[in-house]
Amino acid sequence: MSKEEILDYTQNRELSWLRFNQRVLEEAKDETVPLMERMKFVAIFTSNLDEFFMIRVGSLYDMAAADNKKADTRSGMTPGQQLEAIYRAVAPLYKERDKTYAEIKKQLQPYGVCGLDFKELEQQEKKYVKKYFKDQVLPVLSPQIVDPNHPFPHLLNKEIYVIANLKQKDAEMLGIVPVPHYISDILYLPGHDIRYIRMEKVIMEYLELVFDKYEVSDKNYICVTRNADISPDDESYADNEDFRFIMKETLNKRRRMAVVRLETASRLSRDMEKYLCDRFKILPECVFRTKMPMKLGFIFAMADKIPESMKRALTDEPFTPQPPASLADGSVMEQVKRKDVLLSFPYESMDPFLQLIREAASDPDVMTIKITIYRLAKKARLVEYLCAAAENGKEVTVLIELRARFDEQNNIEWSERMEEAGCRVLYGFEEYKVHSKLCLITYRSKNEIRYITQVGTGNYNEKTAKMYTDYSLMTSSQEIGEDAAVFFKNMSIGNLDGVYNHLIVSPTSLKQKVLSLMDEEIGKGGQGRVIMKMNSLTDMDFIRKVSEASQAGVKIDLIVRGICCILPGIPGRTDNLRVTSIVGRYLEHPRVFVFGSGADAKVYIGSADMMTRNTEKRVEVACPVYDDGIRKRLIHDLNVMLADNVKARKMLSDGTYRKKTGGEQRVNAQETFMKTALNARRPAATVQKKKDKTSIWKKLAGLFRRK
Repeated sequence: MSKEEILDYTQNRELSWLRFNQRVLEEAKDETVPLMERMKFVAIFTSNLDEFFMIRVGSLYDMAAADNKKADTRSGMTPGQQLEAIYRAVAPLYKERDKTYAEIKKQLQPYGVCGLDFKELEQQEKKYVKKYFKDQVLPVLSPQIVDPNHPFPHLLNKEIYVIANLKQKDAEMLGIVPVPHYISDILYLPGHDIRYIRMEKVIMEYLELVFDKYEVSDKNYICVTRNADISPDDESYADNEDFRFIMKETLNKRRRMAVVRLETASRLSRDMEKYLCDRFKILPECVFRTKMPMKLGFIFAMADKIPESMKRALTDEPFTPQPPASLADGSVMEQVKRKDVLLSFPYESMDPFLQLIREAASDPDVMTIKITIYRLAKKARLVEYLCAAAENGKEVTVLIELRARFDEQNNIEWSERMEEAGCRVLYGFEEYKVHSKLCLITYRSKNEIRYITQVGTGNYNEKTAKMYTDYSLMTSSQEIGEDAAVFFKNMSIGNLDGVYNHLIVSPTSLKQKVLSLMDEEIGKGGQGRVIMKMNSLTDMDFIRKVSEASQAGVKIDLIVRGICCILPGIPGRTDNLRVTSIVGRYLEHPRVFVFGSGADAKVYIGSADMMTRNTEKRVEVACPVYDDGIRKRLIHDLNVMLADNVKARKMLSDGTYRKKTGGEQRVNAQETFMKTALNARRPAATVQKKKDKTSIWKKLAGLFRRK
């Protein structure tokens, strides 16, 4: 197939991602969503865009510097052309975001939630703010002038700086004041309502008190975004054996990378814009003016300040992840030994998996616990249970990926904690990130080695398990356990070429197996069926195979949350392909692959998207689902998502999206799963049959204590 033919039904990944973030912004504009939740979507859109500039735009700058003639295989665009297209596409998104934020902010005012400019403060509030500034802020500021004796300072990534032109007699210079990160981003004002003002506005208002010997003019505040696309793969491993040290150096290097975007609160004068563009070596199109806060993390904490009487009107109805319907009270380990268990986050709680690890940590029959970790919460019970297992004499092996972007420091700290407790900690491979979500418990039963294996689609992160949708399969299948044991052995000895009978593992077998399963459906012609759910789709081999399957008559549904580089509905190419994206209350995160239909359908869950980085440059694991009930449940869930006509959007052949409509009834997949979890009937508690080998000694000890 020629390059020209491929371009007929593919699109650029960066522009596809921007369309995903536009769908996030659409949720902020949806008037059926509570106001504070809409504001959170503005914040999510903003943090997404920040990361996009730091990683994707930063990467394109690097590519343009290395070889600006190398064209993207999906769109034929050079890195420079992609950057031009990105900046053109982002400009209207800024305007749309500012307008959306202003509308939500206005609608929140009747509820007493008011973000204020200084001129909107009441007289008593102005006095309060001035006193707070003098007492709490002014003493900790670090202002600087820029002149021949005071060089331009290094501006940190995503930190806010108040700037102004200064004049003293005939001398003119620039004044810069960093907004300290150790004081609150916002200042709440006294009173019952939630009235607040941003700290950069407070500092800007009283800038004359900071530069009290100067005439101050053209006050503004700015924020730079720096390229953060650093890979320690480029570092010299030979010079230092400690990978943790390399990662710490990498994080320090990230702070000083090139600027890829400049945000300003007010329009810059022509001279100031030229000065800053020259200083940061950027073009004017890299400068974006925004009328809303440049950092919106405070929104999430503010939601907790809302009085209970108003929360119902302003926020989503609270939902607590439920105990899974498939498990009774009692030992999770004993129940998993009898029957496979599937957890569906956040509708069902992550607690049963954590309980499984806790039980294994103290079970005298358990010999080893092995796990791959990509991201963890700041507070992680999982780590405490793994450390307890090591302290109890279990062999605990943790393969932790220190290069999980923006979680590097957190993972470094956890790795040190686990090592101190006696866990064996591994860091993976030089050129391959370990992104798999796999846990193996090995125990002895009647002189036989037995396994419990857990395979997930998402991270072992107790915080995001309440915000992201994911699946976690716990199985006592001996065959899958044996494969998992071989996998961990291979990881320990640096073997990426392992052979597995049931698990499919990248970079060796995952893509090949998926393409082979697609070929099976192609062989069925019009009777073929494929449903796949993932976060992103960029892999060209997979894209070609989807087109081939479509041309053979196979009905294909792809549920892709974010980037999707294949276009549906292209005559003669992708006529039988439908692409759906769901953006709702929870972040859609599972990877589920279904090949075929009915009783013969082959179902897999795993950690990999169909992206080249996942299929060729990462260690990923997907697992077949053999339990008939779980297979049916997963297929049912996918069909509910395909029936969604509230939060689902279908991709059109030009790469844009349109909300799905129609149907006799309103279907919101996430709401459906929440209701199902709430209404599920759990089985009656079972009596634990396993004999506790230590119980007789505990009883004897109790008798002696009583005596």
